[in-house]
Amino acid sequence: DTLAYANKLIASGVARQQAEVHAETLAEIIDDKIATKQDLKELELQLTIRMGIIVAAAVAVLATIIKF
Repeated sequence: DTLAYANKLIASGVARQQAEVHAETLAEIIDDKIATKQDLKELELQLTIRMGIIVAAAVAVLATIIKF
């Protein structure tokens, strides 16, 4: 919450304008650079699907080799 963060900075003696700019900039950095729980869940699903495909392909290759 940028407002709460800015208010904490103001309460500790930082000028209001500086506190607001700092809070907004930090929020932008966090939004752009840090993965959310939802991002991680989506990545986990994608990786699970890919691993399943790899395992299925490996089993198919092994089954083909064993037949010969």
